[in-house]
Amino acid sequence: MQSTLYRRLAATLAKCSVIAAVAGLSVAVQAQPAGIAPEAQQLLKASTDFLASQKQFSADTRNTLEVVLKSGQKVEFNHTARQSVQRPNKLRAERTGDLVNQVFVYDGKSLTLHNPQDKAYAQVAAPDTLEAMLEFARTKLDIVAPAGDLLNKNVYDILMDGVTDSFVVGKAVIEGVRCDHLAFRAPHVDWQIWIQEGAQPLPRKFVITTRDLPNAPQFAVTVTKWDLKPTFSAQTFAFTPPAGAKKVDFLPR
Repeated sequence: MQSTLYRRLAATLAKCSVIAAVAGLSVAVQAQPAGIAPEAQQLLKASTDFLASQKQFSADTRNTLEVVLKSGQKVEFNHTARQSVQRPNKLRAERTGDLVNQVFVYDGKSLTLHNPQDKAYAQVAAPDTLEAMLEFARTKLDIVAPAGDLLNKNVYDILMDGVTDSFVVGKAVIEGVRCDHLAFRAPHVDWQIWIQEGAQPLPRKFVITTRDLPNAPQFAVTVTKWDLKPTFSAQTFAFTPPAGAKKVDFLPR
């Protein structure tokens, strides 16, 4: 009986400690002054500059998308992805999950989307740089490449566009890696980024909260693995239609 009492007391103390820690964090965060914090800006700039300087890399990600039903209830969908990038004009992204099973291939001349389950693919001529292709896909085809903004060389300008407030939340651990946790606010969205400490300030997690939609759904990307020295083959950025696959047209935007 005494042992049970001690366990209950320990559990109660543990809960109180967690509540106190959360309360302390809440006070610290709420005390942040309005405006863009220089430290948050500098940490973000260092990270985006470092990633833009990498000639080639691959990243494995775990992604979560929230959808709000008419009832107001949130439903979560998940998928994993692998991005392989070779600057200035190569990209392969493979996504598998609840809502999507798709291969995205850009070889510097054409952009291909392949849906293996549907045995169908679409292919179109594309601009000759990664940045121009990403813009073309978004504006002309209404397609956003997985983590596309983070692949762009001018990602800092894209992320900071419209930002009115930012601050450093503190330290955090993502996938076993110690990071700086930053928070930003723009007119319609809030977003957070977790950046790895040290000589390789890689983004480890990215969360977007859409404030102008009911119940503010979120989209989150967690990088489970970075490889800055990947080995790519000649087929990595090439697409050969599998037997039985049907070519279809992209739908107009």
